[in-house]
Amino acid sequence: MTENEISKEIVDVCFKIHQKFGPGLYESVYEELIDYELKKRNLICERQLEVKLIHENLIFEKAFRTDLLINKKVLIEVKSVEELKNLHYKQVLTYLKLMELKLGLLVNFNVPLIKLGIHRIVNNL
Repeated sequence: MTENEISKEIVDVCFKIHQKFGPGLYESVYEELIDYELKKRNLICERQLEVKLIHENLIFEKAFRTDLLINKKVLIEVKSVEELKNLHYKQVLTYLKLMELKLGLLVNFNVPLIKLGIHRIVNNL
């Protein structure tokens, strides 16, 4: 599957989850629901994947943790906040660059309509 095909599945799952539960849950709950629903669709989901960062001779074994990585191609950063900040977008772009990925989805579930909370972030896609 391409990044865009995977993204379509993710967006569909997020709509389904938001329609059923709405805003207000912890990010970890949404993360687990997304993981569960995508696995039902036979996608490979990795949660809380620890990512290494190397700078010259300095190695950070656990520089950051992803929320979800789908089919080793699409990163999902899950939020449940009143308002997304520029930092959230930059964070996802940095993760994409460090992991050499092309597409990330920043999903904020704390919105009245989930379409307002889904943001595509690309890195040379």
